[in-house]
Amino acid sequence: MSFLFLFISLFSFAQIQKVEPAFWWHGMKNPELQILVYGKDISKYHVELSDNIKIKNLTKTENPNYIFITINTDEVKNSSFKINFKNGKKTADSYTYELKKRNPGSADRNSFSSKDVMYLIMPDRFANGDPSNDSQPNLTEKANRNLPSGRHGGDLRGVINHLDYLQNLGVTSLWLTPVNEDNEKKTSYHGYAQTDLYKIDGRYGTNEEYLELSRNLQKRGMMLIQDYVTNHWGISHWMIQDLPTKDWIHQFKDGEGKYGFKRSNYRISSQFDTNVSEIDKEEALNGWFDTTMPDLNQSNPLLLKYLTQNAIWWIEYAELGGLRVDTYPYNDKIAMAKWAKAITDEYPNFNIVGEAWMSSPAHISYWQKDSKIAAIENYNSNLPSVMDFSLYTDLPDALKEEKSWDKGMTKIYDSFSNDFLYPNINNILVFFENHDTERFNEIFKGDVRYYKMAMTLIATIRGIPQLYYGSEIGMLGDKNKGGDANIRRDFPGGWKGDAQNAFNPETQTSEQKQFYDYTQKLLNWRKGKEVIHTGKTKHYIPKEKVYVYFRYNDNAGKSRDLSSKNGDSNNDKVMVIINNNENEQTFDLKRFAESLEGISKGKDVISGKEIPISIENKLTISGKSSLILELE
Repeated sequence: MSFLFLFISLFSFAQIQKVEPAFWWHGMKNPELQILVYGKDISKYHVELSDNIKIKNLTKTENPNYIFITINTDEVKNSSFKINFKNGKKTADSYTYELKKRNPGSADRNSFSSKDVMYLIMPDRFANGDPSNDSQPNLTEKANRNLPSGRHGGDLRGVINHLDYLQNLGVTSLWLTPVNEDNEKKTSYHGYAQTDLYKIDGRYGTNEEYLELSRNLQKRGMMLIQDYVTNHWGISHWMIQDLPTKDWIHQFKDGEGKYGFKRSNYRISSQFDTNVSEIDKEEALNGWFDTTMPDLNQSNPLLLKYLTQNAIWWIEYAELGGLRVDTYPYNDKIAMAKWAKAITDEYPNFNIVGEAWMSSPAHISYWQKDSKIAAIENYNSNLPSVMDFSLYTDLPDALKEEKSWDKGMTKIYDSFSNDFLYPNINNILVFFENHDTERFNEIFKGDVRYYKMAMTLIATIRGIPQLYYGSEIGMLGDKNKGGDANIRRDFPGGWKGDAQNAFNPETQTSEQKQFYDYTQKLLNWRKGKEVIHTGKTKHYIPKEKVYVYFRYNDNAGKSRDLSSKNGDSNNDKVMVIINNNENEQTFDLKRFAESLEGISKGKDVISGKEIPISIENKLTISGKSSLILELE
């Protein structure tokens, strides 16, 4: 009886509900670790660490349910230690904190680059590998595949089961939209309103399955890219429900003096607009992205440290190959520069691409590390990579419009004429659609000719090509008619009982196969072409809707290095022609003499045919088509 009373008494004193991060690693370059401990009135207790470990800093906030403990991990000699919470001489509760051993070479891990092709997946819509996890008792929204904006059951196991398909397609890196827990009441499948940053959503699987996916990709020479959100969390996030500090999120006073929601005006040019008003700037940066997505205050040092450590925790734990950061310019830019630098200091080769959805190359390039434009105001984002939204915006119009001084294919030419603005032009993400945009194949009514021209472009120009799941089989979706769910349809064959399986080339429809075969041929060719990955570009003003450009390097035209791996060398040169006319075009090659000097023939990358090339000759290309020639 006395033992039972003692057990109940000790249990009733237990205060710890959450510890984040739950564990860390020995040997990090930055030894400082901030440990968040959450529990009822936890800050009222005295904190002691075992093994005479010193507390570098102990921070309590106005909310007594939080305490932040900072230590120097270099001073911890053992693999674990205890965090004790004392009430006088009695220990009310304790937590055994583990410091794991890092994997060899972890700090020098490889990351995505212009050698890669990135494939974007919304896991809920790709494949259902484990129907048993479709609904979870502790998560609000249940599976309902009949509801376009509902949970459909796609998961990590579904992705793992189709890695052969992705590898055969020519994909080398995989970007998943957020898979951390998103426990909002509805439309939670997209994952951008996260409610637990250290836990994979149970409807996708487990943390262990996430690591399994990453390691399976690495075995194939591929890598996993995490979609990271620093700007906002879901309103149901446990910390939003019990804020550590009042300024953890941005709140606005209404007419009745109450604090809460105000929508962003989305004018993110206010970050560098020298003429901006303070009220417009505040509403852009501090306003909420949506009613269910409270805006985080990155200038709060406790929050910034939390976000930084969380990103590093996932990189280390899941052996990530990169990060894609959502809504980058909506964050506090000074804080985010510190965030990016802390990550790249820890992992010098690590790549991070930020979503800066702006149409001007000057605006986009501002956000890339070492931008000369940003340097005018003595700012450096430390963000290695950005997304080329300028090209995304111009490409459909270029293919739809009639030729004129500034329309049609000239838009593509003009877009690339701004490359000088980017400090690292090879390290930008190029694409023609993603999970937020109209489906490219919908714009052109499933006409494979336009898809081939667009794929040719993003696979052969500077930068890192990104493909959206289903594009390679001609998937459609009208955002204007069906909303976001219509551009995020289920991949055919990803669910047991699907009428058709597009994952298997043998069961693809004839239409799907046209898209798939071209994509597979092109992407697998690209893998071994260093001149495409890092070469220079020379392009020519489009004439008669025909755009011609060359990828080359400084030694192109000199003797071929026959010892080069895969036949590629420092002397490779590639000619790309895109004809946006309905009819075939024949044109003189003399205009391209400076790029064709010493060239006698070209090999068509897709068909394998050899074509005589001479500045004295003419070249004919079919209507609405592209031609990629390896020059010799």
